[in-house]
Amino acid sequence: MQELCLLCWAVLLSLGQACPEPCDCGEKYGFQIANCAYRDLEAVPPGFLANVTTLSLSVNRLSSLPEGAFREVPLLQSLWLAHNEIRTVAAGALTSLGHLKSLDLSHNFISDFAWSNLHNLSALQLLKMDNNELTFIPRDAFHSLHALHSLQLNHNCLHTLAEGTFAPLTVLSHLQINNNPFQCTCGIMWFKTWALTTATSIPEQDNITCTSPDVLKGTPLTRLLPLPCSAPLAQLTYQPSQDGAELWPGFMLALHCDVEGQPAPQLHWHIQMPGGTVEITSPNVGADGHALAASSQPRFQAFANGSLFIPGFGKPEEGTYSCVATNELGSAKRSVNVALATPGKRGEDVLRRRLNGKSAEGKGCYTVDNEVQPSDPEDNVVIIYLSREAAEVRGGVSGQQPPGLLLLGQSLLLLLFTSF
Repeated sequence: MQELCLLCWAVLLSLGQACPEPCDCGEKYGFQIANCAYRDLEAVPPGFLANVTTLSLSVNRLSSLPEGAFREVPLLQSLWLAHNEIRTVAAGALTSLGHLKSLDLSHNFISDFAWSNLHNLSALQLLKMDNNELTFIPRDAFHSLHALHSLQLNHNCLHTLAEGTFAPLTVLSHLQINNNPFQCTCGIMWFKTWALTTATSIPEQDNITCTSPDVLKGTPLTRLLPLPCSAPLAQLTYQPSQDGAELWPGFMLALHCDVEGQPAPQLHWHIQMPGGTVEITSPNVGADGHALAASSQPRFQAFANGSLFIPGFGKPEEGTYSCVATNELGSAKRSVNVALATPGKRGEDVLRRRLNGKSAEGKGCYTVDNEVQPSDPEDNVVIIYLSREAAEVRGGVSGQQPPGLLLLGQSLLLLLFTSF
């Protein structure tokens, strides 16, 4: 009898220690509930039992949720955090809650939300993030939420939505996304089509309106007229120097990227070299070739018209040069591989065999006095330079560089197309 009393006392003592002092804890309908609402809390209190399934922290003064904030309660099924002052939800704050079915983060000030927190919440059925300050949602934000039935994103600061954002939500039956300042451009047109055809209930559709451009302000998204939109296209071209021309000392690589699309695509260059990767937002120089920013002259000169110049081209600049055109509807990429070599006679034989082999495969081999561009969108161009020494072995070079031609090497230039 004495042992039984001691056991009961130990259990009661344990229960007393397992509930943070500001909270009320108990069991209801088979659920272990911890109620910490209306307690003026500034942080998630420690000391919960690991078997807590429902935790309410609503109407407090929490300002952020740090990594591991709910590590003590891995079996949570419901978490209520509405009406706090939360601005930031750090990566790892929610990832331990793999059993969570209901999450309420509404009526806060959240603008900085680590969307990776949702990737482990595969059991989630209700997600409330309305009345916050969210400005964007990554395309893959909901890719793990295959059980989600209800999603509330209304009264936020969303300007656009990435196409396919809601595609993973295969059982979604309710979506609230009204009262966001949407920019009604080409990037949002997919959502109009989806909203008109989906079986998901989307209430208050007349309050899903445009805030820009001004001419469309106040227009419900579902009544938006079609816009002239097209995905970006990119084409990489160049003009090689003529055989027999005398090329000046020092290399210059010059490429040009033509882009099309509506809205007008933005162009940037991606350069992969043995020494590392270079990303260039075009343009970085003015029409006169001088740097736009108050800094030293850039090694790679990107012009507003889509041209890229690399004066003094040499071995360190070998690699893959890609132009990437991007607008709201996607991106397009075209690449050229540039290799600099100094082969002797044996090297020339190797190059000749490569050219003959490509011709036998049906790949185009073009003369050096023609402007060259890929014959197929999937083709890439390999440019192989021969050194001055190799040129002299073949009889030397003479003459002046014709005006208007872009220097691509110091001597002979061979071009072949390859697909890979």
